[in-house]
Amino acid sequence: MKTLTEELNDINVAMSKIINDILQANRTIANGLEKCDTDMLETAKKSLNNMSSKTSDIDNKIIKILALYSPEARDLRLIVSIFKITNELVRASSNTRSFIKGFSSYCDELDMQTIKEYAMPLQKATIECLQGVFDMVRSDCVDEIQELFNGVLIAENKTDDLYELLQENIFKHAKEIEDFTKFTKILNALRKSEKIADRALEIANLLLFAKIGGHIGSVE
Repeated sequence: MKTLTEELNDINVAMSKIINDILQANRTIANGLEKCDTDMLETAKKSLNNMSSKTSDIDNKIIKILALYSPEARDLRLIVSIFKITNELVRASSNTRSFIKGFSSYCDELDMQTIKEYAMPLQKATIECLQGVFDMVRSDCVDEIQELFNGVLIAENKTDDLYELLQENIFKHAKEIEDFTKFTKILNALRKSEKIADRALEIANLLLFAKIGGHIGSVE
């Protein structure tokens, strides 16, 4: 029978794989946005198939660990955190797929200046959040984990600011836009990118709690 350490390592590997899948999907989205390439966006979407099944496998492993090993202290803290993280991963994946679906329909109708000035930087900041989370999962150094968390927090704040600026810019030109409903849908799509960053920050909060301690935070 596997030891508790081996079981936790298996879960950590599975969680890293899921985070990396979401990260790479968002990298592909960034390339698709830059070229308005809907095929590339569809490729990113396909890479997120079966996400609920993958996270359910982790949840089932956690239940098995609780039943067999009765973990305590740091191990229990880690398991509780991962149990919550899997839900955030499903939400991040869902937001990514919704972003792709929404933006694929309107990508060619948003001027390149807006894409370069707002959409691309927003997506790149979201990628920074996901990269920081991926690195946090793989690190056991307290100082590095804290530094990575701070980076995720800064990048997430950047996504908030960029989305607000994009929203203000579109509303400022509302009178010049013939089909404002279309731009509302574009904003809703880009909002999903900002939401992915929110989910990444929530995961970073949970990882900080799991590996360092303190209190579990919450990101709306």
